[in-house]
Amino acid sequence: MYALTLTAELSGVTNLRPQDTEDSPFWYTFTVQCTSCRETHPNTVAVSRFENNEMSGSRGEANFVWKCKNCKRESTATIKTTPKPYEQGEPAKAQSIIEFDCRGLEFTAFHPEGNWLAEGADSGTKFTEIDTLADGEWFDYDEKSGEEVSIKDLTWDIKRA
Repeated sequence: MYALTLTAELSGVTNLRPQDTEDSPFWYTFTVQCTSCRETHPNTVAVSRFENNEMSGSRGEANFVWKCKNCKRESTATIKTTPKPYEQGEPAKAQSIIEFDCRGLEFTAFHPEGNWLAEGADSGTKFTEIDTLADGEWFDYDEKSGEEVSIKDLTWDIKRA
């Protein structure tokens, strides 16, 4: 079992999380590596917790099924948890966002593409179109609190859970 963790400096916002519902699924984008031959796939791959793919030989389903082009082994990954919101804290510390089970492959890097959500820490203002986390930072203005809000210094890590 692995966990995608985030460490970030949240200013004026909390509950940072991917917009991930059945109506609007989030595609978690990773760099993937085969654990047998250590070949890294040249393209990023996207995994949704709402999409299931059949494994060959009718061995069940997984959110992501991949056949390594180098060694021809089939590998799978399944997202095991719903996304957990990243809470504002001082100092910023690593928090688990999702957990997943990988068989025969390893996610080596996460790419935060897609829409993220957050809320004003004191005001409760809903921020719904946060799509610049791949740039490493996000800035906005909270009308209710009258202050600038930001997300910066993002560090994504994949750890054994």
